[in-house]
Amino acid sequence: MPAAASPRRVFLHVDMDAFYAAIEQRDHPDYRGKPVVVGAPPGQRGVVATASYEARTFGIHSAMPSRDAGRRCPSAIFLPPDMPRYKAVSDQVFAIFERYTPFVEGLSIDEAFLDVTGSLRLFGGGEEIARRIRNDIRSELSLTCSIGVAPNKFLAKLGSEYRKPDGLTVLPFDRPGIIAFLRPLPVTRLWGVGKVTRQAFDRAALHTIGDLQDAPPALLESVVGPHGAAHLRRLAFGDDPREIELDVREKSISREHTFLRDERARHLLDNTLFELVEDVARRLRADGRLAATGRLKVRWKDFTTLTRQRAFPRPTRIEEDLQAMAAALFKEIPLEQPVRLIGFGVADLVEADASRQLDLFDLPVETRARREQLERTLDRIREEHGPAAIRRARTLPPP
Repeated sequence: MPAAASPRRVFLHVDMDAFYAAIEQRDHPDYRGKPVVVGAPPGQRGVVATASYEARTFGIHSAMPSRDAGRRCPSAIFLPPDMPRYKAVSDQVFAIFERYTPFVEGLSIDEAFLDVTGSLRLFGGGEEIARRIRNDIRSELSLTCSIGVAPNKFLAKLGSEYRKPDGLTVLPFDRPGIIAFLRPLPVTRLWGVGKVTRQAFDRAALHTIGDLQDAPPALLESVVGPHGAAHLRRLAFGDDPREIELDVREKSISREHTFLRDERARHLLDNTLFELVEDVARRLRADGRLAATGRLKVRWKDFTTLTRQRAFPRPTRIEEDLQAMAAALFKEIPLEQPVRLIGFGVADLVEADASRQLDLFDLPVETRARREQLERTLDRIREEHGPAAIRRARTLPPP
């Protein structure tokens, strides 16, 4: 008796349409049908977080400087982000996903991959499940989403982008159909092809995914190297073996501040950096992991950006360690011109391990534990009474 064939994998990629702006239009009827921009106001420095589709007709898009957005559409309604409200709605959206499958990989507050292979017998095919999700989101939350249905994650994401807003695209599941679907698409639809790689492909007359399918391997390697060529060739034929990641955690934690006016005063920059590190340390403690690397970012008036990073003597989440690292890295950078942006972050996050080897001159375990307990107590006080309820005195580094 022949073995039963393994079930065909079915993935969805669900992307909420203009999520922040759509929530604002839903909750404020007078905004509906009008260009809405969520982000910094046009008179200040900052960028667009999300633009409604009415605003997008003016060429406004996320990450665009708000001043440019204001010039493109002077009548646009600019609103500050309300992240607690957006997060609450996001939780409702993800609760709908979890009705249909436990295999949900959140990519951000407004998009996710779903593996619905195990749900097909219960709810119907991939297209039927996608329709149910769209209908639930529309009827319960008065919002729309776009969904791609495909045999892997890469193709599912292509599908969700194919018809927006409020679109549903089912991609072919057979190899000839997949290859034919991909052929006319521009090479920029492949993960890993940004501006620089696209320019290199343009010089090699490789403009579409079909061009990459037909290109000799040696040509691809001459453009993007052996590793990049192998990766992009697999995607060009629609191959993506990745599974759903159920425990997707931040790989780094960071905070940045853009000044309203370029700042040159070292003491003001130091104070701003100190407050940024405070917040990074709080978020790191809430995360529960330790940081192995500290990273400083400075952007000058002319938009030139410098980054400096260094490993901690041992992974840590103690704020004093983070403050010392930030101060040391910033001290190494001469203030050649006014600063537009400053930021600090931690990376290479690792799980706490009580058996980790201690350095000879490191703080005793008991002392570190007491400091962490004190900092968690301060976090609770700030959470209950506000971030300014109690502040750590800033110790200036030696001259």
